Amino acid sequence: MKQTLTDANFPRTADHRVYHLGLRPGEVTNRIITVGSPSRASGIATHLDAEPKPFVLSSERGFTTITGRFRGVPVSIVSIGMGYPNMDFFVREVRECISGDMYIVRLGSCGALVEVPVGSVVLPSSSVAINRNYDFDFVDPERSSEPAYRISKPAFADAHLHEEVRKAIEAVKPVDSKSHIVAGTTNASADSFYSSQGRQTSFPDRNADLIARLKELDLNISTLEMETFHLYHLAHCWGAGHSEPPSPTIPLARGPVRPVVSQPPVEGDATLERPLAARDTTIKAAAVHLVYASRTSQDFITPSEVTALEDWAGLAVLTALSNIEIPYDVSRSMFYSVASSHPECWDFFNYL
Repeated sequence: MKQTLTDANFPRTADHRVYHLGLRPGEVTNRIITVGSPSRASGIATHLDAEPKPFVLSSERGFTTITGRFRGVPVSIVSIGMGYPNMDFFVREVRECISGDMYIVRLGSCGALVEVPVGSVVLPSSSVAINRNYDFDFVDPERSSEPAYRISKPAFADAHLHEEVRKAIEAVKPVDSKSHIVAGTTNASADSFYSSQGRQTSFPDRNADLIARLKELDLNISTLEMETFHLYHLAHCWGAGHSEPPSPTIPLARGPVRPVVSQPPVEGDATLERPLAARDTTIKAAAVHLVYASRTSQDFITPSEVTALEDWAGLAVLTALSNIEIPYDVSRSMFYSVASSHPECWDFFNYL
């Protein structure tokens, strides 16, 4: 990000690029798969339509976005890296680039706490957060009355999106695949790969009983990873009500819009005066976890198994998202507003 930034509260460039993802309205769609690694994003993108050629942007902060069409439906694949902070960057910054509802599916790797073979697929309908308790005395634990790790109440996936993804996963699964499909369980998202997931290292993490504590919660916790809880949490918080988006704002188009399912607002509609993210919108979230490791048997997936698993799981999530109907083509509506003052954005019309 080498352009001049404005507004330290929510930094953006003069042409409305957000700070960390480097995106501006018109370069990301309402249907998004988020993954951890650029290679996984590129693999999934092989299923996108050949025309128009997908748009690809890699930011200086390590985020990669691929936007194109799948069976004619606009979709984006965004690689965000690992952990709560990167999920936070992604959801908040993409929200300010999109008008209308957002549908986000996290497709990522995990460790399994249930007895399924590596290479299985788990679809958690809820998630809890595991956070290292910085008030705990890790040097002298006898001095602490608090637990070393805090476990939150669950946050939940969107039930409809979860079910659409489940149906697509079962439909796309290859007939010769040995993968088990497990749905409706609870995930645990940790704030670190090692200490908060109960792994033993040379550090005095006081986490030997952590996995046992998770199992004692009687929440059917099946997977451990680092992002899903924060996605579910932010989606829930947005649905509970949101404030006006940060300045500078971009008004919605007052020019023509193209309907997809139902008629969009017409000229003079008061909603057109409101900024992009301030309309009555929702964020729908779900997750697909690919079991790379078993935390019970200590088995680990092979590279060839990873390639095959990511390929059909990615195809399934694309299929599920393409089946989601949005009331009207908000991507196009948003696009016109930006292109009116930035003619160079017309190059992106083919993606929307």
